[in-house]
Amino acid sequence: MSSLGLRTGSLLVFAAATVLSGCGSVPGQRMVTPATIQDTGGDYSTEASQQQTIQITDINLSLLRKMNADQAALTVPDNTLGLFGKPTPYQVGPGDVLQIVVWDHPELAAALGQPTQSTRPSDATPGFLIDDDGNVQFPYAGSLHVAGQNATTIQKELYSRLSKVYQKPEVTVRVASFRRSQVYLDGEVHTPGAQPVTDIPMSLMMAINQAGGFSATADRSRVQLIRNGTVYSLNVDDLVKRGHDPAQIYLKPGDLVRVAAREDSGVYVMGEVNKPATVLPLRNGSLTLSQAISDGGSFDSNTAAARQLFVIRNSTSETPQIYHLDATSPVAMVLANQFELQPKDIVYVGQGGLVRFNRVLNLLLPAINAAVTGAILAK
Repeated sequence: MSSLGLRTGSLLVFAAATVLSGCGSVPGQRMVTPATIQDTGGDYSTEASQQQTIQITDINLSLLRKMNADQAALTVPDNTLGLFGKPTPYQVGPGDVLQIVVWDHPELAAALGQPTQSTRPSDATPGFLIDDDGNVQFPYAGSLHVAGQNATTIQKELYSRLSKVYQKPEVTVRVASFRRSQVYLDGEVHTPGAQPVTDIPMSLMMAINQAGGFSATADRSRVQLIRNGTVYSLNVDDLVKRGHDPAQIYLKPGDLVRVAAREDSGVYVMGEVNKPATVLPLRNGSLTLSQAISDGGSFDSNTAAARQLFVIRNSTSETPQIYHLDATSPVAMVLANQFELQPKDIVYVGQGGLVRFNRVLNLLLPAINAAVTGAILAK
């Protein structure tokens, strides 16, 4: 063999050794696990450089039973239960317009400012306007402070005052225009915006229906009710399952109802699947591991290592949870179909050993070619 061939061969060996020693990791997604992964009973460790141990739990029947028991033991929070109850009568306030009628006394009806035939929709509603101080003026009754009162209470007060002028007056009080109070709908409803609060009690579901109902992208499991600075998180479907009717939650003036989008609480499918980097929305708070794999295009038959199926939970916290499933097991898909995912979970499918070797080889080839070219040029 010529001296050039010997030098070139030495360079090839040196280049290969250099690349192998310098490649601690190979580009591409890969779950790193020790060689003793099967001997630890499902307890795996991360690389020593991380200076911490993360427990990896096998997905099995015992784990699913525990998760189901924990889910069944959950109760509706007390602050959410406090939202349920009977509606209260509408309380008037500044900006509302009252219609007050004293029967058989037409001279008092003139105070209403009855509209003419040419009244336009933009004209002010006839009646007695409650001023900014919460007061209303009525003939022979003077100024009444009515803010925070309902129509029945106002009627009794007017009867008491008018009885000093008229004998047993018949008084009727109703709200002619509701302009004081509103609730607000935001997020994934068809027509978000403000809705007036009237004397007809408005429940949570009534407000959503008046807004056109949930949109196709709405997450019924993540409805927020914001009241006086307090945020109440409501899972509509779960409340129904637990025997609590969301229609029994009545809104109050100033309430804000926000319906989240399903995409905001997605699950990430990564690794050796046919549709990698897929973000899957939960279906009203529910998505199983098998559904995620299916929606991700299933395993890539050429590259996937089915025994390395992982679910990473709380990935941004200091103590993430990692679950492992050997998908080559005959009962694997039965277990996967019962394993419920949570928002922001990461589903990861690992690579086979041959795939990793091929990727290392692809890294080596450019270095080897460069070494050969350099040797020839040096000669």
